[in-house]
This record gives sequence, structure tokens and C-alpha cells, in this order.
Amino acid sequence: MALSIASREVDGVTVLDLNGRITLGEGSVQLRDAIRDLIGKGQKSILLNLSEVNYIDSSGLGELVSAYTTARNQSAALKLLGLTKKVNDLLQLTKLYTVFDIYDDEASGIASYK
Repeated sequence: MALSIASREVDGVTVLDLNGRITLGEGSVQLRDAIRDLIGKGQKSILLNLSEVNYIDSSGLGELVSAYTTARNQSAALKLLGLTKKVNDLLQLTKLYTVFDIYDDEASGIASYK
């Protein structure tokens, strides 16, 4: 199942609803392009909704870290929302849980940018 990305704006925060798998190839490239496009347009607050992402491979993890770094270097903030148990366990295992700001519900994720 390929990754699909839907973008929406909530209180000045761009929420990217991701659905599918973030894997080597198409999924990670789509994510990279979407993030770079937003940052290029001057968007500084990006919230990735991962509630419909059921699988991330090592390339996908690398892409999340790369997106986070790109955002920081451009004075933007990239945060994660709604991790599934599988993705949450993966971030815990790789110690990346401590790198990202992670939220369980969209309201608190949006509020964190204020």
C-alpha cells in the first residue's frame, strides 16, 4: 500500500495526514517532497499525523529524522501526532522517541505551537 498524504491547515499549523507505509522508495520520497515544499513556502509549523501509518522501515525512519533536521535548520518545527502502537514501539526501540515532540491528540499538538 503506497503512502498517501493529505494536507490541511488548522489554526496556522499545517497538518499532514499520512496513510499507508513509509518505506524505501516512493513513501519516503513523497514525505520528503511534501515537507520541503511546505518549508519552501514558509510554513514553520508542521504536524505529521501518523495515526494511519501502519509500517515504517529504516529508510522511512531516516526520512522522518531528515525531515525533522531540515525543519530545524529552517527555523520550522516538525512534530508527530497519533502514533500507532507499532510505530510508537519502533521509535522507543530506536530512541527516536526522545528526539520528536509527540502528541496523542490533535488539539494538544496544535496548541503546542502557540
